[in-house]
Amino acid sequence: MGLGTYLRLARAGYVLAREGAFSLAEGQPIPPSARLLVAMARLIEKRDVRKTGRVTRLANALTRLGPVYVKFGQVLATRRDIVGFAVASDLAALQDALPPFDARLVPGLLAEALGDKAASLTEISPPLAAASIAQVHKATLATPDGPRIVAVKLLRPHIKERFLRDLDGLYVLAGVAERFLPSARRFNGRQVVDALARSAQLEMDLRMEAAAISELKDTLRDDGDFHVPEVFWEQTARAVLTTSWIDAIPVRDTEALDAAGIDRPALANTLIRSFLRQAIGHGYFHADMHPGNLFADRNGRGIVAVDFGIMGRIGRREQRFLAEILYGFITRDYRRVAERHLDIGYVPDTHTIDDFAQAIRAIGEPLVGRGADEISMARVLAQLIEVTELFDMKARPELVLLQKNMVLVEGTARILDPRFNMWTAAEPVVSAWVRRAVGPQGKLDLAREAAEEALDLVRRLPSIARRAETVLGRLEADQIRQSRRDPLIETLKWGTLVAMGLAIIALVIVIKGAL
Repeated sequence: MGLGTYLRLARAGYVLAREGAFSLAEGQPIPPSARLLVAMARLIEKRDVRKTGRVTRLANALTRLGPVYVKFGQVLATRRDIVGFAVASDLAALQDALPPFDARLVPGLLAEALGDKAASLTEISPPLAAASIAQVHKATLATPDGPRIVAVKLLRPHIKERFLRDLDGLYVLAGVAERFLPSARRFNGRQVVDALARSAQLEMDLRMEAAAISELKDTLRDDGDFHVPEVFWEQTARAVLTTSWIDAIPVRDTEALDAAGIDRPALANTLIRSFLRQAIGHGYFHADMHPGNLFADRNGRGIVAVDFGIMGRIGRREQRFLAEILYGFITRDYRRVAERHLDIGYVPDTHTIDDFAQAIRAIGEPLVGRGADEISMARVLAQLIEVTELFDMKARPELVLLQKNMVLVEGTARILDPRFNMWTAAEPVVSAWVRRAVGPQGKLDLAREAAEEALDLVRRLPSIARRAETVLGRLEADQIRQSRRDPLIETLKWGTLVAMGLAIIALVIVIKGAL
Protein backbone atom coordinates (compact mmCIF):
# COMPACT_ATOMS: atom_id res chain seq x y z
CA MET A 1 0.00 0.00 0.00
CA GLY A 2 1.57 3.26 -1.17
CA LEU A 3 1.89 6.67 0.44
CA GLY A 4 -1.08 7.95 -1.55
CA THR A 5 -3.37 5.38 0.07
CA TYR A 6 -2.27 6.43 3.55
CA LEU A 7 -2.87 10.09 2.71
CA ARG A 8 -6.35 9.30 1.40
CA LEU A 9 -7.09 7.33 4.57
CA ALA A 10 -5.90 10.22 6.71
CA ARG A 11 -8.24 12.56 4.83
CA ALA A 12 -11.11 10.09 5.25
CA GLY A 13 -10.47 9.89 9.00
CA TYR A 14 -10.42 13.68 9.25
CA VAL A 15 -13.69 14.08 7.33
CA LEU A 16 -15.39 11.36 9.38
CA ALA A 17 -14.27 13.05 12.58
CA ARG A 18 -15.33 16.54 11.47
CA GLU A 19 -18.77 15.29 10.42
CA GLY A 20 -19.27 13.50 13.75
CA ALA A 21 -19.41 9.99 12.34
CA PHE A 22 -17.46 8.66 15.34
CA SER A 23 -20.50 9.36 17.52
CA LEU A 24 -21.76 5.99 16.23
CA ALA A 25 -19.28 4.37 18.61
CA GLU A 26 -21.14 5.78 21.64
CA GLY A 27 -22.40 2.99 23.87
CA GLN A 28 -20.57 0.32 21.85
CA PRO A 29 -18.50 -2.33 23.70
CA ILE A 30 -15.16 -1.28 22.24
CA PRO A 31 -11.71 -1.63 23.88
CA PRO A 32 -10.47 1.23 26.12
CA SER A 33 -7.72 2.14 23.64
CA ALA A 34 -10.26 2.49 20.83
CA ARG A 35 -12.57 4.47 23.13
CA LEU A 36 -9.74 6.93 23.74
CA LEU A 37 -9.14 7.33 20.02
CA VAL A 38 -12.85 7.97 19.45
CA ALA A 39 -12.87 10.62 22.17
CA MET A 40 -9.88 12.33 20.57
CA ALA A 41 -11.50 12.22 17.13
CA ARG A 42 -14.64 13.86 18.50
CA LEU A 43 -12.62 16.83 19.71
CA ILE A 44 -12.47 18.14 16.13
CA GLU A 45 -16.16 17.52 15.48
CA LYS A 46 -18.11 20.45 14.06
CA ARG A 47 -20.38 22.17 16.53
CA ASP A 48 -23.37 22.19 14.22
CA VAL A 49 -23.27 18.44 13.59
CA ARG A 50 -24.35 17.83 17.18
CA LYS A 51 -27.71 19.24 16.14
CA THR A 52 -28.21 16.46 13.59
CA GLY A 53 -28.80 12.74 14.06
CA ARG A 54 -25.89 10.36 14.46
CA VAL A 55 -26.55 8.50 11.24
CA THR A 56 -27.10 11.74 9.36
CA ARG A 57 -23.57 12.67 10.30
CA LEU A 58 -22.27 9.41 8.85
CA ALA A 59 -24.24 9.94 5.64
CA ASN A 60 -22.85 13.47 5.33
CA ALA A 61 -19.30 12.24 5.84
CA LEU A 62 -19.64 9.49 3.22
CA THR A 63 -21.10 11.97 0.73
CA ARG A 64 -18.19 14.36 1.27
CA LEU A 65 -15.67 11.58 0.75
CA GLY A 66 -17.00 10.87 -2.72
CA PRO A 67 -18.32 8.07 -4.92
CA VAL A 68 -16.57 5.07 -3.39
CA TYR A 69 -17.65 5.90 0.14
CA VAL A 70 -21.22 6.62 -0.94
CA LYS A 71 -21.38 3.18 -2.51
CA PHE A 72 -19.78 1.72 0.61
CA GLY A 73 -22.56 3.25 2.68
CA GLN A 74 -25.14 1.73 0.35
CA VAL A 75 -23.53 -1.71 0.71
CA LEU A 76 -23.54 -1.33 4.50
CA ALA A 77 -27.23 -0.50 4.26
CA THR A 78 -27.74 -4.11 3.13
CA ARG A 79 -25.71 -5.49 6.06
CA ARG A 80 -27.91 -4.98 9.11
CA ASP A 81 -26.12 -7.95 10.61
CA ILE A 82 -22.98 -5.79 10.87
CA VAL A 83 -24.03 -2.18 11.50
CA GLY A 84 -27.37 -2.78 13.21
CA PHE A 85 -30.88 -2.20 11.95
CA ALA A 86 -31.21 1.50 12.85
CA VAL A 87 -27.98 2.51 11.12
CA ALA A 88 -28.68 0.32 8.09
CA SER A 89 -32.22 1.65 7.67
CA ASP A 90 -31.01 5.24 7.63
CA LEU A 91 -28.11 4.44 5.32
CA ALA A 92 -30.63 2.85 2.95
CA ALA A 93 -31.91 6.38 2.34
CA LEU A 94 -28.41 7.69 1.60
CA GLN A 95 -28.86 9.83 -1.47
CA ASP A 96 -26.44 8.90 -4.21
CA ALA A 97 -26.21 12.52 -5.38
CA LEU A 98 -22.97 14.39 -6.07
CA PRO A 99 -22.06 17.54 -8.02
CA PRO A 100 -22.06 16.90 -11.79
CA PHE A 101 -18.88 16.89 -13.83
CA ASP A 102 -18.15 19.61 -16.40
CA ALA A 103 -20.81 19.55 -19.13
CA ARG A 104 -18.22 20.66 -21.68
CA LEU A 105 -16.74 17.15 -21.48
CA VAL A 106 -19.97 15.51 -22.65
CA PRO A 107 -19.53 15.74 -26.47
CA GLY A 108 -16.03 14.27 -26.28
CA LEU A 109 -17.14 11.45 -23.97
CA LEU A 110 -20.04 10.57 -26.27
CA ALA A 111 -17.80 10.55 -29.35
CA GLU A 112 -15.23 8.38 -27.58
CA ALA A 113 -17.86 5.86 -26.45
CA LEU A 114 -20.17 5.76 -29.50
CA GLY A 115 -18.04 6.84 -32.42
CA ASP A 116 -20.18 7.90 -35.41
CA LYS A 117 -23.39 6.95 -33.55
CA ALA A 118 -22.89 9.94 -31.23
CA ALA A 119 -23.91 12.31 -34.05
CA SER A 120 -27.52 11.12 -33.78
CA LEU A 121 -27.75 12.61 -30.27
CA THR A 122 -28.43 16.35 -30.30
CA GLU A 123 -29.86 19.09 -28.08
CA ILE A 124 -28.10 17.63 -25.05
CA SER A 125 -29.24 19.36 -21.86
CA PRO A 126 -27.17 20.28 -18.81
CA PRO A 127 -26.99 17.39 -16.29
CA LEU A 128 -30.38 16.74 -14.69
CA ALA A 129 -29.16 14.27 -12.05
CA ALA A 130 -25.68 13.35 -10.92
CA ALA A 131 -24.80 10.27 -8.87
CA SER A 132 -21.54 8.71 -7.70
CA ILE A 133 -20.84 6.80 -10.91
CA ALA A 134 -22.79 8.56 -13.65
CA GLN A 135 -25.00 11.51 -14.50
CA VAL A 136 -28.08 11.91 -16.70
CA HIS A 137 -28.84 14.35 -19.54
CA LYS A 138 -31.90 14.88 -21.67
CA ALA A 139 -31.33 14.75 -25.46
CA THR A 140 -32.98 14.30 -28.84
CA LEU A 141 -32.26 11.12 -30.78
CA ALA A 142 -32.70 10.97 -34.55
CA THR A 143 -34.45 7.70 -35.48
CA PRO A 144 -35.93 6.37 -38.75
CA ASP A 145 -39.39 7.10 -37.26
CA GLY A 146 -38.51 10.68 -36.37
CA PRO A 147 -36.88 12.43 -33.42
CA ARG A 148 -37.26 10.88 -29.95
CA ILE A 149 -36.68 12.50 -26.57
CA VAL A 150 -34.24 10.29 -24.65
CA ALA A 151 -32.30 10.08 -21.40
CA VAL A 152 -28.53 9.75 -21.79
CA LYS A 153 -26.58 8.34 -18.84
CA LEU A 154 -22.83 8.97 -18.88
CA LEU A 155 -20.12 7.51 -16.67
CA ARG A 156 -17.98 10.02 -14.81
CA PRO A 157 -14.54 10.46 -16.40
CA HIS A 158 -11.84 8.26 -14.82
CA ILE A 159 -14.36 6.82 -12.35
CA LYS A 160 -12.94 3.30 -12.65
CA GLU A 161 -9.43 4.43 -11.74
CA ARG A 162 -10.74 6.36 -8.73
CA PHE A 163 -12.69 3.38 -7.48
CA LEU A 164 -9.70 1.08 -7.68
CA ARG A 165 -7.56 3.66 -5.89
CA ASP A 166 -9.96 4.15 -2.99
CA LEU A 167 -10.81 0.46 -2.58
CA ASP A 168 -7.35 -0.15 -1.09
CA GLY A 169 -8.19 2.22 1.73
CA LEU A 170 -11.55 0.59 2.34
CA TYR A 171 -9.93 -2.80 2.81
CA VAL A 172 -7.77 -1.26 5.54
CA LEU A 173 -10.79 0.38 7.19
CA ALA A 174 -12.68 -2.91 7.09
CA GLY A 175 -9.80 -4.57 8.92
CA VAL A 176 -9.80 -1.86 11.59
CA ALA A 177 -13.56 -2.24 12.06
CA GLU A 178 -13.21 -5.98 12.54
CA ARG A 179 -10.54 -5.41 15.14
CA PHE A 180 -12.43 -2.92 17.29
CA LEU A 181 -16.16 -3.55 16.67
CA PRO A 182 -17.51 -6.81 18.06
CA SER A 183 -20.54 -6.71 15.75
CA ALA A 184 -18.27 -6.57 12.71
CA ARG A 185 -15.89 -9.19 14.07
CA ARG A 186 -18.40 -11.96 13.38
CA PHE A 187 -18.19 -11.20 9.68
CA ASN A 188 -15.38 -10.76 7.21
CA GLY A 189 -15.09 -7.04 6.47
CA ARG A 190 -13.17 -7.88 3.33
CA GLN A 191 -16.29 -9.59 2.02
CA VAL A 192 -18.24 -6.35 2.38
CA VAL A 193 -15.65 -4.45 0.35
CA ASP A 194 -15.53 -7.35 -2.11
CA ALA A 195 -19.29 -6.97 -2.57
CA LEU A 196 -18.78 -3.26 -3.21
CA ALA A 197 -16.06 -3.98 -5.76
CA ARG A 198 -18.23 -6.50 -7.64
CA SER A 199 -21.24 -4.20 -7.60
CA ALA A 200 -19.19 -1.23 -8.81
CA GLN A 201 -17.65 -3.25 -11.63
CA LEU A 202 -21.12 -4.10 -12.91
CA GLU A 203 -22.42 -0.55 -12.47
CA MET A 204 -19.42 0.87 -14.32
CA ASP A 205 -20.42 -1.03 -17.45
CA LEU A 206 -23.69 0.54 -18.54
CA ARG A 207 -24.30 -2.28 -21.00
CA MET A 208 -25.06 -4.42 -17.95
CA GLU A 209 -27.74 -1.95 -16.83
CA ALA A 210 -29.16 -1.94 -20.36
CA ALA A 211 -29.38 -5.73 -20.22
CA ALA A 212 -31.13 -5.53 -16.85
CA ILE A 213 -33.71 -3.12 -18.27
CA SER A 214 -34.29 -5.41 -21.23
CA GLU A 215 -34.66 -8.52 -19.06
CA LEU A 216 -37.05 -6.86 -16.62
CA LYS A 217 -39.10 -5.45 -19.49
CA ASP A 218 -39.47 -8.95 -20.94
CA THR A 219 -40.23 -10.40 -17.50
CA LEU A 220 -42.99 -7.85 -16.82
CA ARG A 221 -44.50 -7.96 -20.29
CA ASP A 222 -47.91 -8.84 -18.85
CA ASP A 223 -47.71 -6.50 -15.84
CA GLY A 224 -49.56 -3.30 -16.69
CA ASP A 225 -48.74 -1.60 -13.37
CA PHE A 226 -44.93 -1.38 -13.52
CA HIS A 227 -43.16 0.16 -16.50
CA VAL A 228 -39.52 0.41 -17.53
CA PRO A 229 -37.96 2.53 -20.31
CA GLU A 230 -36.91 1.35 -23.74
CA VAL A 231 -33.19 0.85 -24.48
CA PHE A 232 -31.61 2.28 -27.64
CA TRP A 233 -28.80 -0.22 -28.13
CA GLU A 234 -26.97 1.60 -30.95
CA GLN A 235 -26.46 4.57 -28.63
CA THR A 236 -25.44 2.38 -25.69
CA ALA A 237 -21.88 1.37 -24.80
CA ARG A 238 -19.79 0.65 -21.72
CA ALA A 239 -19.78 4.33 -20.73
CA VAL A 240 -23.14 5.44 -22.21
CA LEU A 241 -26.73 4.28 -21.75
CA THR A 242 -29.53 5.76 -23.86
CA THR A 243 -33.16 5.07 -22.97
CA SER A 244 -36.56 6.56 -23.72
CA TRP A 245 -37.42 9.66 -21.73
CA ILE A 246 -39.79 9.17 -18.79
CA ASP A 247 -42.42 11.90 -18.63
CA ALA A 248 -43.93 11.14 -15.23
CA ILE A 249 -44.42 12.60 -11.76
CA PRO A 250 -41.91 11.79 -8.98
CA VAL A 251 -43.67 9.78 -6.27
CA ARG A 252 -42.23 12.05 -3.59
CA ASP A 253 -43.93 15.10 -5.14
CA THR A 254 -47.23 14.50 -3.39
CA GLU A 255 -48.62 17.94 -4.30
CA ALA A 256 -48.12 17.27 -8.01
CA LEU A 257 -49.71 13.85 -7.63
CA ASP A 258 -52.76 15.40 -5.97
CA ALA A 259 -52.96 18.09 -8.63
CA ALA A 260 -52.94 15.39 -11.32
CA GLY A 261 -55.80 13.59 -9.58
CA ILE A 262 -53.75 10.44 -8.87
CA ASP A 263 -55.06 8.22 -6.07
CA ARG A 264 -52.02 8.06 -3.79
CA PRO A 265 -53.19 5.18 -1.52
CA ALA A 266 -53.99 3.11 -4.61
CA LEU A 267 -50.56 3.94 -6.05
CA ALA A 268 -48.91 2.81 -2.81
CA ASN A 269 -50.70 -0.55 -3.08
CA THR A 270 -49.67 -0.82 -6.73
CA LEU A 271 -46.04 -0.24 -5.77
CA ILE A 272 -45.80 -2.99 -3.17
CA ARG A 273 -47.80 -5.47 -5.23
CA SER A 274 -45.66 -4.85 -8.30
CA PHE A 275 -42.52 -5.39 -6.26
CA LEU A 276 -43.85 -8.62 -4.75
CA ARG A 277 -44.88 -9.92 -8.16
CA GLN A 278 -41.33 -9.29 -9.34
CA ALA A 279 -39.70 -10.95 -6.33
CA ILE A 280 -42.10 -13.81 -5.58
CA GLY A 281 -43.46 -14.38 -9.06
CA HIS A 282 -40.32 -14.00 -11.15
CA GLY A 283 -37.35 -13.96 -8.76
CA TYR A 284 -35.94 -10.88 -10.50
CA PHE A 285 -36.60 -7.39 -9.18
CA HIS A 286 -35.56 -3.74 -9.19
CA ALA A 287 -33.48 -3.58 -6.00
CA ASP A 288 -33.14 0.17 -5.48
CA MET A 289 -36.73 1.39 -5.11
CA HIS A 290 -36.08 4.62 -3.26
CA PRO A 291 -38.33 7.63 -4.05
CA GLY A 292 -35.82 9.20 -6.43
CA ASN A 293 -36.07 6.22 -8.78
CA LEU A 294 -39.85 5.90 -8.90
CA PHE A 295 -42.45 7.95 -10.79
CA ALA A 296 -46.20 7.90 -11.26
CA ASP A 297 -47.50 7.60 -14.80
CA ARG A 298 -49.46 10.75 -15.67
CA ASN A 299 -52.26 8.67 -17.19
CA GLY A 300 -52.75 6.67 -14.02
CA ARG A 301 -51.21 3.47 -15.41
CA GLY A 302 -49.06 2.72 -12.39
CA ILE A 303 -45.38 3.05 -11.51
CA VAL A 304 -42.51 3.98 -13.84
CA ALA A 305 -38.99 3.12 -12.65
CA VAL A 306 -35.51 4.33 -13.59
CA ASP A 307 -31.91 3.45 -12.58
CA PHE A 308 -31.47 -0.29 -12.92
CA GLY A 309 -27.85 -0.42 -11.74
CA ILE A 310 -28.80 -2.60 -8.76
CA MET A 311 -30.97 -5.63 -9.48
CA GLY A 312 -31.95 -8.52 -7.23
CA ARG A 313 -32.33 -12.18 -8.09
CA ILE A 314 -33.55 -15.07 -5.94
CA GLY A 315 -34.13 -18.73 -6.78
CA ARG A 316 -37.33 -20.75 -6.66
CA ARG A 317 -36.61 -21.99 -3.13
CA GLU A 318 -36.19 -18.42 -1.87
CA GLN A 319 -39.32 -17.30 -3.71
CA ARG A 320 -41.36 -19.99 -1.96
CA PHE A 321 -39.69 -19.16 1.34
CA LEU A 322 -40.51 -15.45 1.08
CA ALA A 323 -44.12 -16.05 0.06
CA GLU A 324 -44.79 -18.53 2.85
CA ILE A 325 -43.10 -16.37 5.49
CA LEU A 326 -45.26 -13.37 4.55
CA TYR A 327 -48.34 -15.59 4.37
CA GLY A 328 -47.56 -17.03 7.79
CA PHE A 329 -47.45 -13.57 9.36
CA ILE A 330 -50.59 -12.43 7.54
CA THR A 331 -52.56 -15.50 8.70
CA ARG A 332 -50.86 -15.69 12.15
CA ASP A 333 -49.59 -19.19 11.34
CA TYR A 334 -46.30 -18.85 13.19
CA ARG A 335 -45.51 -22.55 13.14
CA ARG A 336 -45.58 -22.38 9.35
CA VAL A 337 -43.02 -19.56 9.47
CA ALA A 338 -40.81 -21.61 11.80
CA GLU A 339 -41.12 -24.78 9.70
CA ARG A 340 -40.08 -22.97 6.53
CA HIS A 341 -36.95 -21.60 8.21
CA LEU A 342 -35.94 -25.12 9.24
CA ASP A 343 -37.04 -26.77 5.98
CA ILE A 344 -34.85 -24.54 3.84
CA GLY A 345 -31.90 -24.98 6.22
CA TYR A 346 -31.71 -21.37 7.39
CA VAL A 347 -32.03 -22.41 11.04
CA PRO A 348 -30.08 -25.51 12.18
CA ASP A 349 -32.20 -28.53 13.11
CA THR A 350 -30.54 -28.51 16.53
CA HIS A 351 -33.34 -26.10 17.50
CA THR A 352 -36.94 -27.28 17.92
CA ILE A 353 -39.76 -25.97 15.78
CA ASP A 354 -41.83 -25.26 18.89
CA ASP A 355 -39.20 -22.97 20.40
CA PHE A 356 -38.66 -21.14 17.14
CA ALA A 357 -42.41 -20.78 16.51
CA GLN A 358 -42.78 -19.26 19.97
CA ALA A 359 -40.11 -16.68 19.13
CA ILE A 360 -41.86 -15.88 15.84
CA ARG A 361 -45.16 -15.46 17.70
CA ALA A 362 -43.50 -12.85 19.91
CA ILE A 363 -42.93 -10.82 16.73
CA GLY A 364 -46.31 -11.32 15.07
CA GLU A 365 -48.81 -11.06 17.92
CA PRO A 366 -48.00 -7.43 18.86
CA LEU A 367 -49.15 -6.49 15.33
CA VAL A 368 -52.68 -7.76 15.93
CA GLY A 369 -55.15 -4.92 16.41
CA ARG A 370 -52.58 -2.23 15.67
CA GLY A 371 -53.40 0.68 13.39
CA ALA A 372 -52.18 0.56 9.79
CA ASP A 373 -49.75 3.39 10.42
CA GLU A 374 -48.21 1.45 13.32
CA ILE A 375 -47.47 -1.78 11.47
CA SER A 376 -44.00 -1.54 9.96
CA MET A 377 -42.34 -4.14 7.78
CA ALA A 378 -39.02 -2.56 8.77
CA ARG A 379 -39.72 -3.24 12.45
CA VAL A 380 -40.79 -6.82 11.75
CA LEU A 381 -37.65 -7.50 9.72
CA ALA A 382 -35.49 -6.04 12.48
CA GLN A 383 -37.07 -8.33 15.07
CA LEU A 384 -36.95 -11.34 12.74
CA ILE A 385 -33.22 -10.81 12.20
CA GLU A 386 -32.64 -10.59 15.95
CA VAL A 387 -34.59 -13.79 16.58
CA THR A 388 -32.92 -15.77 13.82
CA GLU A 389 -29.51 -14.75 15.16
CA LEU A 390 -30.51 -16.20 18.54
CA PHE A 391 -31.28 -19.44 16.73
CA ASP A 392 -27.90 -19.49 14.92
CA MET A 393 -29.21 -18.42 11.52
CA LYS A 394 -26.42 -16.95 9.44
CA ALA A 395 -26.91 -13.97 7.14
CA ARG A 396 -28.27 -15.09 3.77
CA PRO A 397 -26.76 -12.99 0.95
CA GLU A 398 -29.59 -13.92 -1.42
CA LEU A 399 -32.16 -12.42 0.98
CA VAL A 400 -30.28 -9.39 2.33
CA LEU A 401 -30.87 -7.26 -0.78
CA LEU A 402 -34.50 -8.33 -0.84
CA GLN A 403 -35.01 -7.34 2.80
CA LYS A 404 -33.33 -3.98 2.27
CA ASN A 405 -35.52 -3.26 -0.73
CA MET A 406 -38.70 -4.22 1.12
CA VAL A 407 -37.87 -1.54 3.68
CA LEU A 408 -37.27 0.97 0.88
CA VAL A 409 -40.56 0.09 -0.78
CA GLU A 410 -42.46 0.43 2.47
CA GLY A 411 -40.90 3.83 3.13
CA THR A 412 -41.79 5.01 -0.37
CA ALA A 413 -45.35 3.72 0.01
CA ARG A 414 -45.72 5.66 3.27
CA ILE A 415 -44.75 8.85 1.46
CA LEU A 416 -47.71 8.22 -0.81
CA ASP A 417 -50.02 7.12 2.00
CA PRO A 418 -49.00 7.80 5.63
CA ARG A 419 -51.48 5.14 6.79
CA PHE A 420 -50.20 2.53 4.36
CA ASN A 421 -50.56 -1.04 5.62
CA MET A 422 -47.86 -3.26 4.14
CA TRP A 423 -49.58 -6.48 5.20
CA THR A 424 -52.99 -5.60 3.76
CA ALA A 425 -51.40 -4.52 0.48
CA ALA A 426 -49.29 -7.68 0.25
CA GLU A 427 -52.07 -10.15 1.09
CA PRO A 428 -53.68 -10.57 -2.39
CA VAL A 429 -50.37 -11.23 -4.15
CA VAL A 430 -48.97 -13.50 -1.44
CA SER A 431 -52.19 -15.47 -0.96
CA ALA A 432 -52.60 -16.03 -4.69
CA TRP A 433 -49.02 -17.24 -4.97
CA VAL A 434 -49.31 -19.58 -2.00
CA ARG A 435 -52.62 -21.03 -3.27
CA ARG A 436 -50.98 -21.69 -6.60
CA ALA A 437 -47.82 -23.11 -5.02
CA VAL A 438 -49.60 -25.58 -2.70
CA GLY A 439 -52.42 -26.40 -5.12
CA PRO A 440 -52.47 -28.85 -8.04
CA GLN A 441 -50.58 -26.47 -10.33
CA GLY A 442 -47.89 -25.95 -7.70
CA LYS A 443 -47.45 -29.69 -7.25
CA LEU A 444 -47.17 -30.10 -11.01
CA ASP A 445 -44.53 -27.34 -11.09
CA LEU A 446 -42.55 -29.09 -8.33
CA ALA A 447 -42.81 -32.42 -10.13
CA ARG A 448 -41.70 -30.82 -13.40
CA GLU A 449 -38.73 -29.15 -11.69
CA ALA A 450 -37.73 -32.45 -10.06
CA ALA A 451 -38.02 -34.25 -13.39
CA GLU A 452 -35.97 -31.58 -15.13
CA GLU A 453 -33.27 -31.81 -12.46
CA ALA A 454 -33.21 -35.62 -12.74
CA LEU A 455 -33.03 -35.44 -16.55
CA ASP A 456 -30.24 -32.91 -16.35
CA LEU A 457 -28.35 -35.19 -13.97
CA VAL A 458 -28.76 -38.13 -16.35
CA ARG A 459 -27.46 -36.02 -19.22
CA ARG A 460 -24.44 -35.01 -17.20
CA LEU A 461 -23.59 -38.50 -15.90
CA PRO A 462 -21.12 -39.34 -18.72
CA SER A 463 -19.18 -36.12 -18.26
CA ILE A 464 -19.29 -36.58 -14.47
CA ALA A 465 -17.91 -40.11 -14.90
CA ARG A 466 -15.12 -38.84 -17.18
CA ARG A 467 -14.18 -36.11 -14.69
CA ALA A 468 -14.26 -38.62 -11.84
CA GLU A 469 -11.99 -40.96 -13.81
CA THR A 470 -9.59 -38.08 -14.50
CA VAL A 471 -9.54 -37.04 -10.83
CA LEU A 472 -8.96 -40.63 -9.69
CA GLY A 473 -6.15 -41.00 -12.22
CA ARG A 474 -4.51 -37.84 -10.93
CA LEU A 475 -4.88 -38.99 -7.32
CA GLU A 476 -3.32 -42.33 -8.18
CA ALA A 477 -0.45 -40.64 -10.00
CA ASP A 478 0.07 -38.30 -7.03
CA GLN A 479 0.17 -41.26 -4.67
CA ILE A 480 2.74 -43.01 -6.85
CA ARG A 481 4.87 -39.87 -7.04
CA GLN A 482 4.53 -39.39 -3.30
CA SER A 483 5.56 -42.97 -2.62
CA ARG A 484 8.61 -42.49 -4.83
CA ARG A 485 9.58 -39.42 -2.83
CA ASP A 486 9.04 -41.12 0.54
CA PRO A 487 12.50 -41.50 2.27
CA LEU A 488 11.73 -44.96 3.62
CA ILE A 489 10.56 -46.15 0.21
CA GLU A 490 13.64 -44.63 -1.40
CA THR A 491 15.92 -46.36 1.17
CA LEU A 492 14.24 -49.72 0.63
CA LYS A 493 14.45 -49.28 -3.13
CA TRP A 494 18.16 -48.52 -3.14
CA GLY A 495 18.81 -51.23 -0.51
CA THR A 496 17.07 -53.75 -2.71
CA LEU A 497 19.15 -52.71 -5.72
CA VAL A 498 22.39 -52.95 -3.72
CA ALA A 499 21.41 -56.37 -2.35
CA MET A 500 20.59 -57.56 -5.85
CA GLY A 501 23.95 -56.28 -7.11
CA LEU A 502 25.85 -58.03 -4.33
CA ALA A 503 23.95 -61.22 -4.99
CA ILE A 504 24.86 -61.07 -8.70
CA ILE A 505 28.54 -60.47 -7.88
CA ALA A 506 28.53 -63.37 -5.40
CA LEU A 507 26.87 -65.60 -7.98
CA VAL A 508 29.53 -64.69 -10.58
CA ILE A 509 32.31 -65.49 -8.09
CA VAL A 510 30.73 -68.82 -7.23
CA ILE A 511 30.35 -69.72 -10.91
CA LYS A 512 33.99 -68.78 -11.65
CA GLY A 513 35.15 -70.88 -8.68
CA ALA A 514 33.16 -73.82 -9.90
CA LEU A 515 34.72 -73.61 -13.32
